[in-house]
This record gives sequence, C-alpha cells and structure tokens, in this order.
Amino acid sequence: MLAYAGLGWIAEAMEMMLLSFVGPAIQPEWGLSSGEESFISTATFVGMLVGAYVWGVVSDSYGRKKGFLGASIITSVAGLLSAIAPNYTLLLILRCFISAGLGCGHVFSSWFLEFVPTPKRGTWMVVFATFWTVGTIIEASLAWSIMPSFGWRWLLGLSTIPSLLMLLFYDQVPESPRYLCTKGKLTEARYILEKGATLNRKELPDGRLVSDHINEGDNEYRRSPSLLMLLSPNLIGITLPLWCLYFGNTFSYYGIVLLTSQLSILQSESIQNSSLYTNVFVNSLAELPGLGLAAIILDKLGRKISMEIMFVAGFVLLLPLVVHQNDILTTTSLFGARMFISASFIVACIYAPEAYPTNIRATGVGIATAVGRTGGIVCPLVAVSLVSSCNQTLAVMLFEAMILVSGLCVVLLPLETKGRELTDEVE
Repeated sequence: MLAYAGLGWIAEAMEMMLLSFVGPAIQPEWGLSSGEESFISTATFVGMLVGAYVWGVVSDSYGRKKGFLGASIITSVAGLLSAIAPNYTLLLILRCFISAGLGCGHVFSSWFLEFVPTPKRGTWMVVFATFWTVGTIIEASLAWSIMPSFGWRWLLGLSTIPSLLMLLFYDQVPESPRYLCTKGKLTEARYILEKGATLNRKELPDGRLVSDHINEGDNEYRRSPSLLMLLSPNLIGITLPLWCLYFGNTFSYYGIVLLTSQLSILQSESIQNSSLYTNVFVNSLAELPGLGLAAIILDKLGRKISMEIMFVAGFVLLLPLVVHQNDILTTTSLFGARMFISASFIVACIYAPEAYPTNIRATGVGIATAVGRTGGIVCPLVAVSLVSSCNQTLAVMLFEAMILVSGLCVVLLPLETKGRELTDEVE
C-alpha cells in the first residue's frame, strides 16, 4: 500500500518538476514569449485545480480506488500524447488533462492515512511523503541525463512511467475499510481487514465490526459531501485557515522551485548550460533533510508548532535573495528555503486529512488542494515574468509575504491533530 500510494506522489512530483525544464526548452524552439512560457505552468495548475476537486468528490462518493483508476488512465494517455504534441496549443490542452489527473494526488494520502495506526501516524506519513522528494530527484536526474541529448519530448514520455505502473498494479491494492464502513459495507471492510491480518500473520481483535454511521439519522447528508458541509459551523474554523495555508504554501513552494530555474537561466544565458540541471538537482536534494526534520519533530512538537518553525526558518533563509547575490549564496539560500518550505508543505498535507472526518475527507482535502493550486496558477506569472524582467526583488518579497500569511494561518487553525483519532463523521 505504501508503494502504491507512493507511486501516485512520485507521478505528481515528476510532472510538476517538468515545469522547471520544459518551458525554458520549448521557448526558443517554438519562439514563445515569456508570457506564453509561463502559461504552460499556469495551465498545469488550472487542470490540477479542477482535478483536485473532482477526484475528491468521486473518491468520497464512489471509493478511493475509483479515483485512482480514472486519474491514472487520464494521466497516462495524455502524458504519452503530450510527448508527440505538434504545436503549442495542443501541448497546453494535453498538459491540462495530465494535471487534471494529477489532481488525485491528495486522495492517495487520504487513502494511506486511513490504514495507519494513530500512534505512528506522523512517522508513517513522513515516510510516505518521501516519495514526493524521490519523484523530484528522479525527474531532475532524468532531465540532466536526457534533455541535452534527446530533448524534452523524451522527458515527457518517460515521465508517464509511474502513472502506467499505477494502472498495472491497480487490482493489487484494497479499498479503504474505513471508507467502506462509512458506506455501510461492513462485510467488504472485514474481508479486507482479515486479508491484511493474514498477510501480516496477525489476528483481528475480537468483536464485531461496526460503523459510526449505522443507526444514525441524516445518512443522505453524510453520503453527499459538499462545499456546504466544509463551511458548516463545525468545520469552517478548520476550512478557511486551511485554504489560506494551502494557497500560501503552494505559492511559496513552487515560487522557490521556479525561481531556481529562472535564476540559473539568467546566469547561464542558455537552457543547454549544465548549471540549470545542476542547480535544480541540488535544490531537489534539499527536500531530504526537510523530511528528516519533519520526521524528528512532527510527533514530538505537534503539527502546528512544526509548521511554524519551518515557515520562520524558510522566511529567514530566503530573505538574502531580496537583492542579487553571487552564485554560491543564491544556491545556498534557495537550498535552505526549499528544505523548510517543502517540509511545511508535507506537514500541511498530513494535517489536512487528519482534521477532516472520513465521509468528507477526500472532498475537504481536495478543495483545499484546489485552492492551493490557484497559488500555483499565479506563481509562474510572478516567478517567470518578474525575474526574467529583472524584478527579482519584487518576486522574492512576494514569496516572503506568502510565507508570512501561511504562518499566520497555522496559528488560526483550531485543532492540533497529533495523537488525535481519525473521525468518521462531522461532530
């Protein structure tokens, strides 16, 4: 289950890292303006915005696995077709379809979370989040080895391999028993639990499997996840700060990723110069110590305090880039800022599914992810356009402002989810 859920995040991370390489490579080949180049990234986030919401609703209504299947098919087919796209317009359309499929990424985290025991949940979710970092490193390595000799089309084609593997192993993974219980499918849920116990050479505890939804009224309300449920009095205190947190964190994370490639291009004055691949690869490695930090403090200090520490550190490390710096200091600042901001992003992705009940978990996290993608839509316009027009100071100040907003949103979150049992319904 860990490997399968990890494939979903590897696929998303690889496709997102493409934005650092494909735009700069296509711009001179097709004669694109900087605005047209940045719109490739923007179109990607538009597709992810739609996909995040759609797959959340599908997964809460019809099952987590149904979401996996639909998303994998769309991403695989559109990804292979994008590698042979003959023009800019068709490439944009296909990238939108790919990113719509990638919008299912948050469902993988919700699905895996529903199998993990509470005492070790933080540690296991950090282990799961490692697959995102693995995906970024794989993509940077692929670009470094393939792009100079074979070009961007080969990179697009090879980047669909994780999605194809998800289709190949789809029948080998179970539906979430917790989800099945919320739908009253207790027999199916018990069968999955018994099979898991057999594989692990354990015995299920004595007793009868029950659902919190049995003998409760208003079942139709619970079976129809919607935006109104997220904005109900019981959830609005979580939903609104979480939306702002996802927006600010997404904006600042992808801002640092795209800032790395844009500053490298300006310094080398050519996409063919190896400094682009070197800097992106090195900064991708920054997420590894970030994961280590999250693993150490997440279950000791709690989700909220961990995020606050990471936002403060990220803010301080990015601050020197408000003015132009030499190559070494620029790379160091970007490395440190990405380490902490990526770690805060991981903790936010752990916090959100823990905060929402099962019957609306995928929808709630999906809409929060969709709101975050709006930050991704705006971010390329800032990172590419401002930096390429020599407005590095304004771009970095905007990223810093987003980090501050994200930190404030963490303070406003009403719950600390460390050690908290998952709930199945709105209390």
